[in-house]
Amino acid sequence: MFASQSILSTWRKFDQFPMETLTKAWFYHQDTKKKQRDVSLMKEHREQYGISGNCFDLAIWILDEFHKDGIEAYPIGHHLGTSHAHVAIIALDAYGNRFLCDLGDQWLQPILIDKHHDEFTEEKLPGFFPAADVQVKPREREVEILYHRPNGKISKQVYDTAPIDQTEFLQAAEFSQNLLKPQPLLECRIPYKSEIAHWEFYNWESFLSTTEGIFHDSKLTRIEDWANLIHGKTGYDFQFLMNVLEIYKNWRSNNHAIHNP
Repeated sequence: MFASQSILSTWRKFDQFPMETLTKAWFYHQDTKKKQRDVSLMKEHREQYGISGNCFDLAIWILDEFHKDGIEAYPIGHHLGTSHAHVAIIALDAYGNRFLCDLGDQWLQPILIDKHHDEFTEEKLPGFFPAADVQVKPREREVEILYHRPNGKISKQVYDTAPIDQTEFLQAAEFSQNLLKPQPLLECRIPYKSEIAHWEFYNWESFLSTTEGIFHDSKLTRIEDWANLIHGKTGYDFQFLMNVLEIYKNWRSNNHAIHNP
């Protein structure tokens, strides 16, 4: 079920990349008509502020990196052009086997989705997703992922595995970058004891998901304290965090979302 070394080596370049909407809110207020950043600009911002982006940013970036590394890959997704849109990448190894690569959901590594492969199994597997075992259930043109949490809860996601046309992909990305919600979100993978856990900041609360359970952080009220906490988890530039959290604080006061696709 594990990806080839070539696919993994590209994936590992993004181990320290959170998925978040803070960058989207910040860049929305920059003086540019186009809100989906290209890879060169994302790299520039990464160098300057230590930031990454949302699932579209991450998919566009790793897709470009796969291609530069000589790996065949293409985007997939569901609910494009809506507030529930999600995108990921499928990468192919030298034998044409498909591997799901989802930085947007902060997977730990890619996973095989071809049931005809000798090493494929539908058994529960650890080590692919933070704080959960996963099961892969391929269907025609789809793959269903079951997430088994430590408390016994099971959730699922269904991916349409058909390639998204590049034009449609970029149009959906631009739509997403213009769809802003008043709740800030950041998810990242961080070491915890002998595992890689999942830390999340959402709507002014934060918690760590581990195989031992969920641990909630203390409540914070000051923007400076949130900026310090997120900086410590991600390395994001402190002043960048102060600025973007101030944007969200103002939206929170107004209690509305901005939608200008």
